[in-house]
Amino acid sequence: MACCIRRGEPTQPVDDDNWRAVADVVPRDDQRDFVAPSAARYLLLSLREGVWHSLAVCADEEVVGHVMWGWDDDDQSYWIGGMVIDASRQGAGLGRATVLTLVRWLMERPDCQGVRLSVHTSNDLARGLYGSIGFQELKPDEDGEIVAELTRQRFADRVA
Repeated sequence: MACCIRRGEPTQPVDDDNWRAVADVVPRDDQRDFVAPSAARYLLLSLREGVWHSLAVCADEEVVGHVMWGWDDDDQSYWIGGMVIDASRQGAGLGRATVLTLVRWLMERPDCQGVRLSVHTSNDLARGLYGSIGFQELKPDEDGEIVAELTRQRFADRVA
């Protein structure tokens, strides 16, 4: 149940060959209020909680980030979580490519009517990115983050 790498797509399963490189991914210092200090925390969540599925973000055969996805039984939605692009590789469109790749892959599932994520209220860069892809902000969640959703129809309208 992992998104496999295909030509031009930047994600692949976390495996025995790349997990150390994924664990070493760190955000910029100014992003640490919004994401974990390293992707190692997200890998542990994936391994221990059984909800999240970690993926390596790759560019030119090199691990440059981490993203995870999961299914929420409560709201019957797919979620994107724990996205971190290494500080040294930010600004090249890798975050956008990662979100688009994962959304496309999730939308191929017949039971996927949309994809959700949450974002810190003061994370203006991420909110701008998600909004430009078509995510609509819904409401703050119980942790005070904003839940945003991209429906199948809205995504189809954006990529058409």
